Amino acid sequence: MVFDDHCYLLGHILSIRESFCHKMFTMRKQKKRGNILTEIMDELNPAPRLLMGPGPVNADPRVLRAMSMPLLGQFDAEFTGYMNDVMALLRRLFQTQNEWALLVNGTARAGIEAALVSLLEPGDRVLVPIFGRFGHLLCEIARRCGADVQSIETEWGTVFDPQQIETAIQQHRPSVVAVVHGDTSTTMAQPLDGLGAICRHYDALLYVDATATLGGMTVPVDAWQLDIVSAGLQKCLSGPSGSAPITFNDRVVKAIERRRHIEQGIKPEGFVPAAGLPIQSNYFDLAMLMDYWSPQRLNHHTEASSMLYAARECARLVLREGLDACFERHALASRAMTTGLQAMGLELFGDQRHKMANVTGVVVPPGVQGDAIRHSLLEDFGIEIGTSFGPLHGRI
Repeated sequence: MVFDDHCYLLGHILSIRESFCHKMFTMRKQKKRGNILTEIMDELNPAPRLLMGPGPVNADPRVLRAMSMPLLGQFDAEFTGYMNDVMALLRRLFQTQNEWALLVNGTARAGIEAALVSLLEPGDRVLVPIFGRFGHLLCEIARRCGADVQSIETEWGTVFDPQQIETAIQQHRPSVVAVVHGDTSTTMAQPLDGLGAICRHYDALLYVDATATLGGMTVPVDAWQLDIVSAGLQKCLSGPSGSAPITFNDRVVKAIERRRHIEQGIKPEGFVPAAGLPIQSNYFDLAMLMDYWSPQRLNHHTEASSMLYAARECARLVLREGLDACFERHALASRAMTTGLQAMGLELFGDQRHKMANVTGVVVPPGVQGDAIRHSLLEDFGIEIGTSFGPLHGRI
């Protein structure tokens, strides 16, 4: 079983249960009125849940309120001002001076795809250190880009020493190293300090998937020399899934510029496309997204306004609390969770020296049906926890 370590007051949990029971009673009454498919559907009213799984978390009410604000035109000066706000806030969240810190419309995976499809041309070699399910995902996406994917693996529940990754870089000579920071399938966080310097020594770009760690653990992009990093709102930023923060430095910009292309119909007069192969996705083309987020505002798509409002509020709330305070809150919740679980006699999964601050894995004891426990928590108490994938499915 996997728990997301968010601290909630007992009163809040009890109120969730009370609301949940009322919701179940109401739904049973509605079922007696007939087939909902043959009637006019009622207004949407999801059952209340306390989301403590490794997936989405409960959104902060202030984020939901921001999402309900009036929509604006995508080129309205007020709206483009909010886009600039988001860029400034994301720079602070990523702890970077990068010019480019923006949003990719879509789930966290959209940010991953945008990073890899914009960097990788067919035949490019990429190295992926795999310590959980989401390392395999990076391999999957890179292969679809036509890349020559090389990987190294370690037992799930452990992480790599940076020297192991350096040895693999020496062997395979990749142009890109792609690594997950925190893999929720194993609850492990890969140490990254020093890896950026190693990649630069071998002239490789370093991509980091920080979907599950940004806002919950420090991700100092500049200090760690991370070239490109993407994340999501729905893990440590108390927002909904649907927008992917991403930042990248001048090394990445240089690589992208070699493939710059502008679609017919909006191409400025005199524009000369780059000699490289155009990025093999229009939607996830970071060069075109740069144009859209720049003062030029060259049209690319219609910005997901409500998600931009959400991202702005998510980042604002974290920075208002303070990054260090936010990281300590997650660490404190993690210590409280692990201490309580161990006091119950339960075994924690994986090398606890490298456990993520916001996710805890519990080994399912012999004779205990993990699925039954999760089902009971959800159905009887409105609390969601999760299990893992692949070889760990049903085991934690």
